[in-house]
Amino acid sequence: MTETHCPYCALQCGMTLQADAADRGKVVRLEPADFPVNRGGLCAKGWTAAELLGHEDRLLTPLVRERKGGPLRPASWDEALGVITAAIRRSQREYGRDSVGAFGGGGLTNEKAYTLGKFVRVALRSSAIDYNGRFCMSSAATAANRSFGVDRGLPFPLEDVARAQTLMLVGANPADAMPPSMQHLEAGRAAGARHIVVDPRRTATARDAYLHLQPLPGTDLALANGLLHIAVREGLIDEAFIRDRTTGFDAVRAAVTGYWPQRVERMTGVSETDMRECVRLLATQRPSMILTARGAEQHSNGTDTAQAWLNLALALGLVGRPYEGYGTITGQGNGQGGREHGQKADQLPGYRRLDDPAARAHVAGVWGIDADELPRPGLSAYEMLDRLGTPGGVRVLLVLASNIAVSAPHSSRMLERLRSLDLLVVSDIFLSETAALADVVLPTAQWAEEEGTMTNLEGRVIRRRRALPPPGEVRTDLSVLKELADRLGRGQFFSDRPREVFEELRRASAGGVADYAGITYERIDKEDGVFWPCPAEDHPGTPRLFADGFPTADGRARFHRVEHRDPHETPDRQFPYVLTTGRLMRQYQSGTQTRRVKELDAAAPEPMAELHPDLARRHGIADGDWVELRTRRGAARMRARCDPGVRPDTIFAPFHWPGTNVLTDPALDPHSRMPAFKACAVAISRADGPAEAADVSASAAGIAAGAARADFGQVDELIGDGVGARGGGVRVSRTQSELDRTRGGA
Repeated sequence: MTETHCPYCALQCGMTLQADAADRGKVVRLEPADFPVNRGGLCAKGWTAAELLGHEDRLLTPLVRERKGGPLRPASWDEALGVITAAIRRSQREYGRDSVGAFGGGGLTNEKAYTLGKFVRVALRSSAIDYNGRFCMSSAATAANRSFGVDRGLPFPLEDVARAQTLMLVGANPADAMPPSMQHLEAGRAAGARHIVVDPRRTATARDAYLHLQPLPGTDLALANGLLHIAVREGLIDEAFIRDRTTGFDAVRAAVTGYWPQRVERMTGVSETDMRECVRLLATQRPSMILTARGAEQHSNGTDTAQAWLNLALALGLVGRPYEGYGTITGQGNGQGGREHGQKADQLPGYRRLDDPAARAHVAGVWGIDADELPRPGLSAYEMLDRLGTPGGVRVLLVLASNIAVSAPHSSRMLERLRSLDLLVVSDIFLSETAALADVVLPTAQWAEEEGTMTNLEGRVIRRRRALPPPGEVRTDLSVLKELADRLGRGQFFSDRPREVFEELRRASAGGVADYAGITYERIDKEDGVFWPCPAEDHPGTPRLFADGFPTADGRARFHRVEHRDPHETPDRQFPYVLTTGRLMRQYQSGTQTRRVKELDAAAPEPMAELHPDLARRHGIADGDWVELRTRRGAARMRARCDPGVRPDTIFAPFHWPGTNVLTDPALDPHSRMPAFKACAVAISRADGPAEAADVSASAAGIAAGAARADFGQVDELIGDGVGARGGGVRVSRTQSELDRTRGGA
């Protein structure tokens, strides 16, 4: 039996695997472990995770195109890596070092995320790197860094949630997104806790809450400021805590005077009665916690919105006290560790800043290079992707653990940009929608076929252990990056052995905010994971932050004045409603994995536009009808689901299939560079069916199956003008100008 962790969300639930020695793709038994976050529980995704290991769609050999627009065909590793190396050299010779870049993911182990960041800066000597965590955690991380001096999603163990007497969840639906975590919430309720959920939908989490606030998407900041206004007016703030442990409150106090309850009720749709009850509970039914998630953060003002909730927690004196505080719920499997060790455009390992001379000197010393060799900070994720193939932009892109074609906002624009590259290289386990567009596809090892560490939503560093070897010609990303570095003449700086990489990561992170220096594989095994910061092997780790101070220059937390501003797009006569997006229980991220699991696909086979019955009647829509959603960027067709639990002015669509992100707004938060996934203006109408608009029509599973049969002549035909996915049900169209641009750039 091999003890390891689930490959999906940031809970990183413990599990054990028993593999069949005679059949390397078969797992005889998968069982949940009594790990602190899941305590013997798993969700449907975790229970079925092993089905992907021997899946028929699995990529088993490299694939290459001999020419742009030509078919993919099997290739040797030597040929595939030779194509990549030649393209890197040619591009950097003709267009400069920054013409080659990489896009990573929050699912990479710490070792791989660390190595990818190092590879771009040391082997490529490029500034062009970012990752899909920019689309998930960046706003909350930015707010936490500027107030606390550190970003660790939960600054306390998840089990502390059960001890809170008042728990506020803002834009979070753990009942669907992280079901095993609900046992901690349920334990709290059983002990008399009152839970408050802020969400425009009556989600599974909201249904069990004591109080459900349903603001208009994009107004969470106004709501938070309104709650703080009430707390100030009613004398419920903690003046001693503010005086002794914070700075900057006077400016915030002045700002919230403008958010009187009647005004905030008009802005948000939340009643004054509910607002007053919410503040009373947070201030008097202690201990209290405020947890935010993507619903509050994925906005063009997401950093300021997270800041407003953080301000409320500080003003009430919740932070740094037992079983209280502010936190944000990390989503991706290694969303926490993935943003700590260098795959962000502005970052070095240990959560060091790339523009900090001392940080550059320290990391360069560990890497054995001169600090002057390190590039300066590059562009954030969407900004880098939006410039692909343009003068001054990246022309050769390596993509690891990310499905940009589905997950990026304004995805039709992303398809256009990906097609404009001189060379697109994708490392994946299946032929995802992005991999189907690639010039070189590299088959990579899955979670149960590799060693490494992950950092879960609590800041607990845990181990991923290998249960069986990779199949066929599959390699790990570490081995691929090492060989590419060898071919580029920089291989002496790299290792493909996870333990060696982690030992170097420990040295590189030492003294940084996210200090792993005292964490070893042996300690992780012995202690059920180790919480960072952990600066020495005799240090116990830090399960709970801020009890004695904050890692800021003066040891105080900082308030920041923030003001509500409308979303980048607001409803008008042409687009009269608000579209918001989110997760379903039985799908995950872009669906590359979960849409291939029969049980999960049967339970959630297609996306559905969720709308209030009153809104449906207004447009002659019945439950199960095809509808067309239209925004300024394009249109998507999917079936309707009528639900009285969603606001009558709001439409919800899940993002696990191609199509939804054709609609979303790429407007960026000025601080975090987070796109505005959670609010844009939309129109809806009844549609006859999906057939008319088939821009996204191919089957990724079919493409992969064709690849397995070496029947690559059909690949381009399958892809057509777009890329679809198994278990679809969504059909996408774009404006004529966008279609023309795409064809012109193909």
